[in-house]
Amino acid sequence: MLTPLHPFTQTLLQWFAQHQRQMPWRHCGDPYAIWLSEVILQQTRVQQGWDYWQRFMQRFPTVEQLAAASQDEVLRLWQGLGYYSRARHLHEAARQIVALGRFPDTYDALLSLSGVGPYTAAAVASLAFHLPYPALDGNAYRVLARHFGIPLPIHSARGQQTFLALARELMPADRAADFNLAMMDFGSLQCTPTAPQCARCPLVETCIAAREGKVSLLPVRPKPAGKKIRRFRYVYIRCQGYTAIHQRPAGDIWQGLWEPPLTEAAADSAEGTHSAGVLPCPPQAEGAETQLLVEGIKHVLTHQIILATLCLWQTDTRPTLPPDYRWIPEEQLADYALPRLVEKLLAFLP
Repeated sequence: MLTPLHPFTQTLLQWFAQHQRQMPWRHCGDPYAIWLSEVILQQTRVQQGWDYWQRFMQRFPTVEQLAAASQDEVLRLWQGLGYYSRARHLHEAARQIVALGRFPDTYDALLSLSGVGPYTAAAVASLAFHLPYPALDGNAYRVLARHFGIPLPIHSARGQQTFLALARELMPADRAADFNLAMMDFGSLQCTPTAPQCARCPLVETCIAAREGKVSLLPVRPKPAGKKIRRFRYVYIRCQGYTAIHQRPAGDIWQGLWEPPLTEAAADSAEGTHSAGVLPCPPQAEGAETQLLVEGIKHVLTHQIILATLCLWQTDTRPTLPPDYRWIPEEQLADYALPRLVEKLLAFLP
């Protein structure tokens, strides 16, 4: 005999039956397609992520094809989506799955994949395999915090334990996928971060935040830290139809992506502190060979802001560069995965 639904859950699922968003990876039964969508949609708007999901499914329709691709291929297809560690983990996890011989079908096995955390493991377990694991994303935390008046910070250990225990209590074991999707959609369409639709919310009568005037105060989040400012100075070398690029190393942003020679200034200085094999571009054009193309281009990342300059160095003789640099025909630049900032800067090339 099934346990009666909690009134919150019953109302939520009734709302979901009428208002759920239609997306191609939902209810498709393909764990690869579902997992791919969850990885892409982390830190990404649905509409933008939808386009990338379609591209990946067209280029790599199976996990085996994704695993067989090179990392450069995966990063190039991911280009412009940001948070490139997701693409590297996606590729590594695909190889893990192929080595395993099947797609993992338990929560713990999913959690063992590269880049898969509790949320993604729970989402795939529930959506692909109908296992009763709550998938708590930002939407779910917001809905639960407001409706049940939970003042605990959502990123604290106690807060996460409390929210997870509540979600387990509310989730019907036989409708785990619908419950998780309903929470996502309700938070995205109804109980939004700003200007939530409280006046026509089916849960407003039992919502503690609405009753106590605390909708704007919940959920409790830590205050964002100030963003670090970095100053990048790129030098695009044009030498008889060729240019030089290198692959960014591990330990910093854009690992594995390609870029022209770079000098980065110290945090408290406008002067370069280290150079990738060439002299930094002077503040003004130097003769006929070096030209300042653009400066002060602002590029905002989650935890830092980059102020970038681009110079063009035209020469008939290739300068000496470190061994990790690669000379390529200029027309082949499009074959390499570049950071979005570099793409923006290269648009200023004559």
